Amino acid sequence: MSRLSDELAYQGVTEIARRIRQRELSPVEVVDAFLERIERRNPSINALTFVDPEGARKEAKAAEQTLMSGGEIGPLFGVPGVLKDLFDFKPGWPATVGGIRALEKFRPDMTCMFADRVQKAGAILLGKGNSPTLGFRGTCDNYLFGPSRNPFDPSRNTGGSSGGSAGAVADGLVPFAEGTDGGGSIRIPAAWCGIYGLKQSWGRVPVVTRPNAFAGTDPFIFEGPLTRSVEDAALLLTVLNGPDDRDPFSLPEKLDFTGAPARSIKGMRIAWSADLDVFPVDPAVADVVARAVRVFEEAGAIVEPVKLGIRRGHYELAELWCRLIAPLNVGAMEMFKANGLDLMRDHAGDFPPQLLDWIRKGYDLTGLDIARDQAMRTEIFDAMHGVMETYDFLVSPTLACTAVPNAEDGDTKGPAEINGEKVERLIGWCMTYFCNFTGHPAASVPAGLTAEGLPVGMQIMGRRHADADVLAASAAFERLQPWKDSYRIPAGRTIPA
Repeated sequence: MSRLSDELAYQGVTEIARRIRQRELSPVEVVDAFLERIERRNPSINALTFVDPEGARKEAKAAEQTLMSGGEIGPLFGVPGVLKDLFDFKPGWPATVGGIRALEKFRPDMTCMFADRVQKAGAILLGKGNSPTLGFRGTCDNYLFGPSRNPFDPSRNTGGSSGGSAGAVADGLVPFAEGTDGGGSIRIPAAWCGIYGLKQSWGRVPVVTRPNAFAGTDPFIFEGPLTRSVEDAALLLTVLNGPDDRDPFSLPEKLDFTGAPARSIKGMRIAWSADLDVFPVDPAVADVVARAVRVFEEAGAIVEPVKLGIRRGHYELAELWCRLIAPLNVGAMEMFKANGLDLMRDHAGDFPPQLLDWIRKGYDLTGLDIARDQAMRTEIFDAMHGVMETYDFLVSPTLACTAVPNAEDGDTKGPAEINGEKVERLIGWCMTYFCNFTGHPAASVPAGLTAEGLPVGMQIMGRRHADADVLAASAAFERLQPWKDSYRIPAGRTIPA
């Protein structure tokens, strides 16, 4: 007998919301179906670190009463989703900030912006997805929960830092999940898990941070959706975008992106870079993306190879990212310390050694160091801007390698080298963080599978504030090279008894 959970597993946000509105499904049976699937499948991939069945069922019953009484319903009404376990909160839920053991019982009375807006649109949040400690790497692993396992190959990592969220979406545990992105943390796991990850323009979706309202600028940090289709991401972005006076950088307009996926990209110009000038790229990845980029020509776009003119090496630029984001983590340490928890003094063993090293460097940064780093960051901004003066998009591989095997010590890292060239292991193989230096919108679309059956992502970067263009290009690719059939792999994997 087929389970409703299996029937709904790979239906999208838009479809489930439609079926609930038309009363083909009730919010209660939808939530029950996804909770059943989570209970059955999550232990084998460790995507979700917390699930709230009681709270979700309570919300689903209230939603069902609203539906039956003819009450007002939002665009995500009754659709289940999950948050990320980083700086992302719902009252009463644990917040370990990426598996910090000392925070296992930390339950702040706060609601993050993502949770607030999707819940106001009717979504029902079921739990939280795994993340690396402080989100400070492109893989998903920590000492408290261990690694998230890729639904396409559970021996391998999901990517990070929104790895649990991406794994849950790829395995059909939920139709959408929250991602945050300070160096690629939406696009990285989207690429390795074969789903769609959208990082919108800086300011499009508010990022509310306290005690420092300006904390999300170095580099630019984002909240956004992880879905299995462009259509669903456009709907989520429509819900999430719009001003918030608590964010000094939020853009003033509230836009509707639901029509963007239907737009043509005929005649638009695409700059194609196989390596963003500086990255060594695994041949298996390079081959898949080189074929995928030609699909845009079938959509009527013009594809041309380009050089960005970047003069720095990839290792130097990866360390620049680590330095830029280190003060954010210093701020987190000081915030906990001010509230009586000195993590660096009393719980240093909760942090991977590389992260400890970068936090200590963050404490030692001088004003001159910061000025030099911002000048170096500006070089990347100018290079990106130079390309976008002529082209509508810049396209590259999302990542320089395929999903790495999981470690057994809670400290999974990226490759030490690619094509014989030494690579910075935390983020140096991620071709994503340039857009966190600059604020340009970017998405990762599933470009195809390697011979081993591992997903490869293709990154589509747009002009500043041109989020609708990125959605249009993503959807044009999805129409011509749909990836929905690839989910037969995670759907068909053997689940341990």
